[in-house]
Amino acid sequence: MTPARRAAPLLPLAALVALAGCGDSTEAQQEIEAQAEAIEESYDAEAEVVEALAEGAPEPEQDAAEARAKDLRQQGDSEREHLNNMADELDEIMPAQQPAQQ
Repeated sequence: MTPARRAAPLLPLAALVALAGCGDSTEAQQEIEAQAEAIEESYDAEAEVVEALAEGAPEPEQDAAEARAKDLRQQGDSEREHLNNMADELDEIMPAQQPAQQ
């Protein structure tokens, strides 16, 4: 996977983190977690495509495709976990906005 392709899913996350200072950190955390879930799902979908393309191929090619699909799924899990950890850290360092006192 090219570096540009790896970085592309993180661009919306960067925008969310930048906006996090403007709103409730819990809301920002939820947005990051939703983005993390979407990124993981994209890796899972790519893994399914890799497996589907190898159907009917000779066994060594199918085995290689299964290994690649497993790697993609693990990468998706890793990305999701990393982003969820970032969301937790964001929640810790940015206290929730206090309601306006009247």
